[in-house]
Amino acid sequence: MTTDAVPFEITDPTQAPTYGDGPLSRWCRGALYEARDEVFVRLTIKVVLLMSAMMGGLFYALKSGVVPTLAAAAVYFAVWGWSAPPVILMLHNTMHRPFLRSPKVLDRAHPYAMSFFFGIPTGYADHHLGMHHFEDNMPDDLSSTMRYRRDSFLHFLVYFSRFLFLVLVELTAYLARRRRYKMARRAFLGEVCHLAVIAGAIALDWRFGVIAFALPTFSVRFMMMVGNWGQHAFINTARKNDGLSNAITCINSTYNQRAFNDGYHIGHHLKATRHWTELPQDLIDNRETYVREGAIVFRGLDFFFVSVLLWTGQWKALAKRFVRLDGKPRSDEDVIAMLRSRVHPLKAWPTDAPVAAE
Repeated sequence: MTTDAVPFEITDPTQAPTYGDGPLSRWCRGALYEARDEVFVRLTIKVVLLMSAMMGGLFYALKSGVVPTLAAAAVYFAVWGWSAPPVILMLHNTMHRPFLRSPKVLDRAHPYAMSFFFGIPTGYADHHLGMHHFEDNMPDDLSSTMRYRRDSFLHFLVYFSRFLFLVLVELTAYLARRRRYKMARRAFLGEVCHLAVIAGAIALDWRFGVIAFALPTFSVRFMMMVGNWGQHAFINTARKNDGLSNAITCINSTYNQRAFNDGYHIGHHLKATRHWTELPQDLIDNRETYVREGAIVFRGLDFFFVSVLLWTGQWKALAKRFVRLDGKPRSDEDVIAMLRSRVHPLKAWPTDAPVAAE
């Protein structure tokens, strides 16, 4: 079946929210490196107040017995699950670009506060900046998808298990080998302290510790690795290894509206410091390069759903969401064949891969 080309248009946000001229906005103008990041300040205040109330309410409910444990857990986890994605992507943005100019103590404390409430690895920045962006999904990248079959859930479970149980040792060793000693210490000690907090909460009340700390810590790691799996599921070894050949972009999704255009993963890898509001226009401006290099763009999906569709063999659904960037009709069968060719396990990138066109 041949699918007509869908008109190329983007509905994702291209401007940061604005908030008038109230006291908080005036404070942000002096405290932030980038005025557009006021949205992150407001998100931080909101989630700290919300999750503090949720934690306090959960602890009271469990101790008093006024609400069944499973009901309390379900409510807490629902609020946590709704809030976690934008928080994770807020941290992703603030690690790539300077955030709080003053006071610096708030800038340093910010990621640890989010780790406390959401279980996000305290070594997230060290893993992401000190390793992932340097290695770019190649074999030395501890989160590389290359060696796995990306349409296999069993392969994903192996991939996730390695990250869950070995990342503390492997990341510390990697950073030390690369002489990034400060990152290595921070990643190791931060994760040890995080585990100590979980242990302390469980000792206080095992139900509270599991619901408020242990489950979020496990779940956020699962979410992040599912996302990375989808981001780097399709690898085009016919080109050199770069963001265009080893990553995908997802446009026009609710996820982009909530998570600061995180779907534009190709554009992010090509220029990691680009502000999230500029990513849609970057895709439009460089459309011809994306076409020439065979870049993969989906519409109406996020990385989680890309992974799920791969694991369940929903190739037709992926083909229907595939954006024909060149504006030409292309059969679903042809798209499926191309997608299938890019999920096979690889030990290494071919040394004879051609250099990408400028």
